[in-house]
Amino acid sequence: MATATSLSLHGHGLGLPSPTAKTPARRLLPVTVRAMAPASPSKGAAAVECSPSPRRQVLVAGAAVAAAALVSRPAPAAFAAADGKFMPVIDRKAGYSFVYPFGWQEVSVQGQDKVYKDVIEPLESVSINMIPTTKEDIRDLGPPDQVAEALVRKVLSPPTQKTKLIEAKETDIDGRAYYTFEFTAQAPNFTRHALGTITIANGKFYTLATGANERRWDKMKDRLHTIVDSFKIETKV
Repeated sequence: MATATSLSLHGHGLGLPSPTAKTPARRLLPVTVRAMAPASPSKGAAAVECSPSPRRQVLVAGAAVAAAALVSRPAPAAFAAADGKFMPVIDRKAGYSFVYPFGWQEVSVQGQDKVYKDVIEPLESVSINMIPTTKEDIRDLGPPDQVAEALVRKVLSPPTQKTKLIEAKETDIDGRAYYTFEFTAQAPNFTRHALGTITIANGKFYTLATGANERRWDKMKDRLHTIVDSFKIETKV
């Protein structure tokens, strides 16, 4: 079982401090609807026709508001998978959101803000960590490959594991820079294939990491990419 490592970048050259009864069926009669020319209503009839009841007004207004909300409200990344295969996490106090696979359980790990994992496959997990920083942009720390390499070797993997950075790149979401990367960490009896994404916002350095056993990578990689792609900084806290 992999050991969760608390994020500490102090001393690693990145300039950052250290730090869950039946009713009978009714017979329906056929109804024929014919178009008819409207009759000239009396004044009283017009009042009944044109002035809906207060209850109807409330129902119509409520439906209109709900419809407008559905049309105008942007779909957040936390609801990226609406097919029920993922669960959203939205932490407005901490300032982030992401999704994780349905069925994973939240566990408490010292040094991590949130951790969700598969109880049967313990290497399948996602964790998020935050530490204070005076930096304002992830690019202030260096290019993606250098920053990812330092994190993978010194923070995201135990020192006894052999690590390999496969890819690192910069992405932009709502004008904010994120570094995303892929790596493997080899232990004596298993290899973990993992993904990560990092960014700086709200005076914090955010790190989200997820992965799986190498033998299950082909089965899990799409879900893991969904997790990483869903990570987003919310409005400033």
